[in-house]
Amino acid sequence: MTISAIDAILGPQQPASAPDGAPDDDEALDAYSRAVTTVAERLAPSVGSLRVSRRVRGGRLLDGAGSSVVITPDGFMLTSAHVVARTDGTGRASFVDGRELEFEVVGADPLSDLAVLRADARDLVAGELGDAERLRVGQLVVAIGNPHGFAGSVTAGVVSALGRSLPTQAGRIVDNVIQTDAALNPGNSGGALADGRGRIVGINTAVAGVGLGLAVPINGATRQIIAALMTDGRFRRAYLGIAGGPRPLPPRLARELQQDAGVEVVQVVAGSPAARAGLRPEDLIVAVDGSPIRGVDELHKLMVGDAIGRTLRLSVIREGQRRDVELVPAELEG
Repeated sequence: MTISAIDAILGPQQPASAPDGAPDDDEALDAYSRAVTTVAERLAPSVGSLRVSRRVRGGRLLDGAGSSVVITPDGFMLTSAHVVARTDGTGRASFVDGRELEFEVVGADPLSDLAVLRADARDLVAGELGDAERLRVGQLVVAIGNPHGFAGSVTAGVVSALGRSLPTQAGRIVDNVIQTDAALNPGNSGGALADGRGRIVGINTAVAGVGLGLAVPINGATRQIIAALMTDGRFRRAYLGIAGGPRPLPPRLARELQQDAGVEVVQVVAGSPAARAGLRPEDLIVAVDGSPIRGVDELHKLMVGDAIGRTLRLSVIREGQRRDVELVPAELEG
């Protein structure tokens, strides 16, 4: 076959690029790659690789690993509560700049699977906390962590779904979890899930299957938890005893209440404050003490220590009719 025949199939050979005036690597990157590399460069210095010793059955100590995210220059870090569970409350964190620092567990909240650590440092690179409430399905997200001990690993994907529920090791459910197809593996737990601007919108917490990772969202409710763990080492919760999820209101009720959604009661725990108050599955909570409730996050924000033992007035829609229910939350244990 002649050269001209080959050219007819493959196209003529392109002239070699001259060194002078050749596009550099930055110009060759497409928009997706630029977004991922920008996030990685910005956030990688804030992500730590954790090493802990965990006590297992029989009293033996086994080495464990995970990830963390620096949130203040003076050493406060976020991770997953299960990463530091059953440890002696200490460990070591290493960073991409080569530093290796000892840390202590300041506080852990197994019910949200969040924990706050404190490293002995004053000049760490802090990541910026974002707001998961602004995420949209299909939006680019970047996960940075230390899967299988490979520090500073970066994967990217999209928000596959929002509002998922995650069972925790404490036997409770974390609501409003972010689902992503960004690859997560053991060791990613406690690492950052960031949006396209490098803001931390979630803490990676679980691998539910191939292409199915889950992250605890950074939002108003979890910011309260983080603040309490930093200052008090624990987070007190009011307990209603329901499992619920967001549900759109029928058009007539939406116009009447001037809100588009509420929280549907899916399950009522026997013997709980909700059961004693007479709440039922399929009840739709639309307000607490006159404050509109449009989603689970708004309900969680109200379930703080001040609500424990105080009578709350819940406005619910039952069988198309609005009614008020009085409920006295208990303190959630464990």
